[in-house]
Amino acid sequence: MGQASGKALVKWLVAALLIALLGGAQAVVICNVETSRLNLCRAAITGRYPPPPTKRCCAIIKQANLPCLCSYKSLLPAAGINPKNALALPAKCGLKTPRRC
Repeated sequence: MGQASGKALVKWLVAALLIALLGGAQAVVICNVETSRLNLCRAAITGRYPPPPTKRCCAIIKQANLPCLCSYKSLLPAAGINPKNALALPAKCGLKTPRRC
């Protein structure tokens, strides 16, 4: 179950990133994460063979309220997120995901 929650978290982070990129410079804070800062994770979640997340990206994810982010998982498919890349992000940052995602 923890693996599924990590997948949901990453998908939500990607959706928030897309919203931030499309919405302009204004940032919105969702689950302790300022959406404009999610751009730092973009390379790690896009493309066929993304590079590992940067330290700055992982720092952003580590400050996030993971159970809160899990509640946004339904938004991800509509954002055209690559689930494989997105779901790998928490583990690559050394996170344990909430059990109830």
